[in-house]
Amino acid sequence: MLEVKQREEDSKGSFYIEIEGRKMAEMTYSKAGTDRIIIDHTEVDGELRGQGAGRLMVESAVAYARAKKISIIPLCPFARSVFDKNPELRDVL
Repeated sequence: MLEVKQREEDSKGSFYIEIEGRKMAEMTYSKAGTDRIIIDHTEVDGELRGQGAGRLMVESAVAYARAKKISIIPLCPFARSVFDKNPELRDVL
């Protein structure tokens, strides 16, 4: 099973998946004030494509936003498509 980790420094952060010490997927974001994050890029290694890695990272961002009571602006086309296809995630938009 894939495990999503998070790293945050100052106004930037990422959700990522590491396998055997190698970053295989990453979704980056920037903080927009104190109440929003902007997802700006998602990248998944070819070895993980089709395994739901990108969606898992978006779901992790949604859980983070819900816990912090903040909203998400999905500028990344991939993240936007996940929100478009999954109405249950849209409460954080």
